[in-house]
Amino acid sequence: MKVAVTAMGKDLGAAVDPRFGRARYFIVVDTESEDFEVLDNEQNLYAAQGAGIQSARNVSESGADALITGNCGPRAFATLSAAGIKVYIGATGTVAQAVEALKAGELQAADDPNVQAHWGGP
Repeated sequence: MKVAVTAMGKDLGAAVDPRFGRARYFIVVDTESEDFEVLDNEQNLYAAQGAGIQSARNVSESGADALITGNCGPRAFATLSAAGIKVYIGATGTVAQAVEALKAGELQAADDPNVQAHWGGP
């Protein structure tokens, strides 16, 4: 399975970014091989609007089956869900820890977004 994780840095030791649409990076990890690629999300960091939707499209185009993040708003959640991507929210720690938690069955797929539109986060 390929899983995208919002990240504050470019490797598996980076902290999970609590924001989805305005996350600095997405690290897409193959959970079987542990190979990963880094997607730069700079174009959405300062977008006036639509950051979540565009970020969701980028994650979808990466071939990810799931997303791990801290928070996800309604428009991004709807876009990810429409693409068949499971969303896991509330993640903390490093990217590697979040992926391990998913593999261990410690994360539960969300049924709904957990923040309102235009949430900026910390």
